[in-house]
Amino acid sequence: MADSPLIIHNSPFKLPQAAFVNKFIAKNKFYEKAALSAKLQKEFIDKIQKITWKYKLAEGTVGIAKTDKVTEIQIFEIELKEQVIPKNVLKVIDKAIPYQILYRFVYKDSEAYAVTLKGQKPENYYFSDWNEDKVFDFTGIDLEKVYQKVIKVFITNEAMTKASFHEIVDTDNKIKALENEIGVLENKISKEKQFNRKVELNKILLERKNQLRKIKEES
Repeated sequence: MADSPLIIHNSPFKLPQAAFVNKFIAKNKFYEKAALSAKLQKEFIDKIQKITWKYKLAEGTVGIAKTDKVTEIQIFEIELKEQVIPKNVLKVIDKAIPYQILYRFVYKDSEAYAVTLKGQKPENYYFSDWNEDKVFDFTGIDLEKVYQKVIKVFITNEAMTKASFHEIVDTDNKIKALENEIGVLENKISKEKQFNRKVELNKILLERKNQLRKIKEES
């Protein structure tokens, strides 16, 4: 990391002064250019108080080499009007900004974080809980490795810490897909009135739960 004084003023991140941007971004810059629906524009207006571009991690600001996949990492602080993270709004911001972004959400005395795994299908979103203790390490041989370390902070399965980054993400995707399928099956079973169909669904549910347990044990 660049040999520059670290920021200590109200910052949860230990980054050099050169990375500090602290630039206000008007909300309408996102929704006017994107020609969003009235509903999505309303989300910007009703849920977001202020968007601030807080930090820029680049070769010139933190002294870490870029790669073809990750040339810069931005940190945005979003002050909210209610303690709900507007996930649809994040998709709009991510589409408008070509760089990887770590989000810090602030509502009164509470905070939460989010990041998007860009450049991969699916483009997963990872979220922390409110006031969950998250410690980010912005060191690495290049910005892609730094970005991968940021993503890993959100994947809390300790058993996967020794796996490669791509193995961790692939396993996490499989876990999320199975958990989603299990939720759908449980909902179907609760509504199903035919006994035979209920038995079939319960059999599938048991198989998916066993698959999930096996993946978690092996990861």
